[in-house]
Amino acid sequence: MMDDSYMAIDGADNPGSMKSRVICSWSWEPDAMRGQPRLIFCLDDGEFHILEFNWDTEGLKVLPERVHRGLPCKPLLWMDRGMIAGFVEMGDGMILHLEHGRLVHRSTVQNVGPILDLAIADYHGEKQDQLFSCCGMCPEGSLRVIRNGVNVEKLLRTEPIYQGVTGLWTLRMKKTDTYHSFLVLAFVEETRILSVGLSFNDISDAVGFQTEVCTLACGLIADGLLVQIHSKGVKLCLPTSYAHPEGATLTSPVCVDWYPDVTISVGAVGHDVVAVATSNPCCLYILRVRPLSSLQYELYETQHVQLQYEVSCISIPEEDLRLRTSSSAFGGDFRKRKGNNSAAEVDVRMFAVIGTHKPSVEVISLEPDEAFRLLSIGSISVNNALGAPVSGCIPENVRFVASERFYILAGLRNGMLLRFESGTSKDQYLPGSFYKESFAPSLNALLQLVAIRHIGITPVGLVPLHDSANSDIIVLSDRSWLLYASRHSLAYSSISFLPASHVTPVSSVDCPSGLLFVAENCLHLVSY
Repeated sequence: MMDDSYMAIDGADNPGSMKSRVICSWSWEPDAMRGQPRLIFCLDDGEFHILEFNWDTEGLKVLPERVHRGLPCKPLLWMDRGMIAGFVEMGDGMILHLEHGRLVHRSTVQNVGPILDLAIADYHGEKQDQLFSCCGMCPEGSLRVIRNGVNVEKLLRTEPIYQGVTGLWTLRMKKTDTYHSFLVLAFVEETRILSVGLSFNDISDAVGFQTEVCTLACGLIADGLLVQIHSKGVKLCLPTSYAHPEGATLTSPVCVDWYPDVTISVGAVGHDVVAVATSNPCCLYILRVRPLSSLQYELYETQHVQLQYEVSCISIPEEDLRLRTSSSAFGGDFRKRKGNNSAAEVDVRMFAVIGTHKPSVEVISLEPDEAFRLLSIGSISVNNALGAPVSGCIPENVRFVASERFYILAGLRNGMLLRFESGTSKDQYLPGSFYKESFAPSLNALLQLVAIRHIGITPVGLVPLHDSANSDIIVLSDRSWLLYASRHSLAYSSISFLPASHVTPVSSVDCPSGLLFVAENCLHLVSY
């Protein structure tokens, strides 16, 4: 038991009138005996205190300080770098960090014990039984969902020096490369390119990307040629051999720029094609690249159309060879062989999926020798009766997925994930089309909304694990999920890493199957 006089550290004028409290747990600072030892302890009312022991000419002095108030912890462990782990009886634990004399809550250690009751149910009709359990006691009680998850192995965590990250990508030098070569980090007013590996070296100058701007999107347009999209323009770069062994043997990278007359809002890079959209006026541009001579290239505009609605996101599908002989996913209006009315030949690189502020999800043709064609459209309804703002229903990310069937996924800004499938209809003119009237086509397919999933309350991001249309996908929102094809449809599994703002797959010699994500201003490398 603690004597009443100790409680004077709380600033009480009459410490003798205060109730005595019990120390629940304590822990010494690691290696504290080398200097001035410190002890942290927790009281049964949830107060955390640190005692610092100093020796001087007058003898031993004890300097107490209250640093936190929360739930009382029974086990308490002071770890390295000022991290402290505390575990609550019959409740969730916590990871705290000592900063400027105070403990700051960093993350939660989930606990399902004791389980008082549970039930089995098929959540969201995914044909995956899950356990719904009543856990904990009293104020620490909770309702938990227990389901299959994906475990990851933690390999690397950097110092918290990556504040304000707005984008994260890994790029290969060639399409057929086994491993990634470049890590692109976008900040509000800066872009950095690092080499891929267990150690990251800054090679921005050798790659050629413009570093004093925020990168909106980037990608490999052709072997050895990287593309950066930023608000002012599009930059094509051939890195030097310093950045990559197969780069140009020059002192500086080869770069070509393309500038529109207005500000670019979103963009995407595909095989031999770049798509960018502007917001005022709302326009869509398609760019391609061609060689002029040795180490000389040109970015040129092939198509340009003015739109009625602003584009919120663009996705160009990756090549998937098995789709080339399958029937068309969107109404059979892709290229058909002459004189053959059977299955259409589909090249998924010849269309783009876009999200709009209408809001809607739309599929457009990227055939180089044809005018713009709207292949299919899926409208996103807004229930204004419930006070839902239109802005929340705008797609943040869209992606074409090839499973047993073809899907369009749309992650909305309000935390919802929508799944569309193709639904055929007769040729018709759609009033209020996405295109201006002079470009309005006849629609051969309408996208039908077949599933709605509430992922979280923050915008939903979609990040494929591999460069193919049938890749598993990381779904980002308040927490991270792995979306994959199952025998029945699409299934979800939880991923055991911190809530992340950005994530990208990374493959290197040291880590063939890795994920790099941003959390707590740090870069985290894990293996799955």
